[in-house]
Amino acid sequence: MNKIDLLYGFIIGIVASVIGSYIFIEVFTEYTFWDGIQVMKAKGNLGKIITLGAILNLIIFFGLLKINKELMARGVILAMIILTIITLFV
Repeated sequence: MNKIDLLYGFIIGIVASVIGSYIFIEVFTEYTFWDGIQVMKAKGNLGKIITLGAILNLIIFFGLLKINKELMARGVILAMIILTIITLFV
């Protein structure tokens, strides 16, 4: 059991969530990424943006399971749990 795979999965999960949030803000709003983050934080919707960005993690999770990378998939789930805790307090 290689624990570095868990760390890789965690990093992949965080990066995928940021990319998903970026795509959502750029495509569905008229703001740039940083302006969108500031506006959504001011409105109290930043947690919702983080949650929508985490949808990309589901695709990655099932992809990792398909290629038998269970420990990396656990890292993605760990990232989703951490993002959920952050979302509760943002």
